[in-house]
Order: sequence, then C-alpha cells, then structure tokens
Amino acid sequence: MPGGKAKIKAAVVTASDSRHPENDVSGTTLVGLLIGMGAEVAARRIVKDDLEAIQETLFEFAVREDVNLVITTGGTGFSPRDNTPEATQAVIEKAAPGVGEAIRAASMSKTPAAMLSRGIAGIRGNTLIINFPGSPKAVAECFEVVRPVLQHAIDLIDGDPGH
Repeated sequence: MPGGKAKIKAAVVTASDSRHPENDVSGTTLVGLLIGMGAEVAARRIVKDDLEAIQETLFEFAVREDVNLVITTGGTGFSPRDNTPEATQAVIEKAAPGVGEAIRAASMSKTPAAMLSRGIAGIRGNTLIINFPGSPKAVAECFEVVRPVLQHAIDLIDGDPGH
C-alpha cells in the first residue's frame, strides 16, 4: 500500500514443549499487546521446541497474504531445546540485526540474563519475523522496545518509502 500505512497483520507463535492454550500466558500477553496497538491478529499457534516444526510454522505464516508480522515467544535461550533463532535464520531472506540488538540492550538494563537471549529478527518476502523470549514479563518488555518502529518497519516492507 505505497503512500499509506499498511495494516499490521500479525501471527503469534509460541515455541514450547509444555505450553498449551490454557497456560500460554506469553502468547496471550503478546496477542493483547498487538491488539492494543491496533494490529490485527490473524493467527496464533503453539509449536513444540522442535527446529523443523518451528521452521515450517514460520515459513507457513511468512508466505500468507493475511500476515506481515510474525512474533515468536520462547526458545531463544541456551538450553538444548531452544531452537527458535535457528529456525528463524533458516526462513528469513534478509536479517534485521538492529531489532535483536535493541531488544537485548534495553532488556539488559532490567536483567543481566538478557545477554543470554539469542533472539533474532529478519524479513521473508513481505513479512517481518521477530523472536522474543518466553516469559510474559520479557514479552511485555520486548514489545515496548519494538512498538515504536513496528508500523514504520511494516510500511517499508510494504513498499512505502516515506520516512
């Protein structure tokens, strides 16, 4: 939609071996934050912490016409089952390293453990993909970091060169 603001159409992906719809507080928090900023939430899914399952889900959402933003929660740490950054790296076509760097920098002012988050961000086609940690508190804090630039990022990806 060159010349105008593209509607943010999001998908929320929770990567977890133990979460299900009744206890996915991080995913629910993220959905609320997105709706609160006026975004449409087109999809939400919980997937196992399995590299291939996460990768397939990210690819599926990245090529959908009704999704231009995918935010993941979970799977960004150091444990053997934390596979979200690797799955994201396999799906994206362009890296957006400043997003992950900004999230880590802001988060480190709250907790030194933030330096252990391996979340990344990037673009596939017309879709921005961003990894958040798995805790509801971290989701809220990370969302506040990216909220000011989400609309501009989506507009740029949509082909609106306006600054």
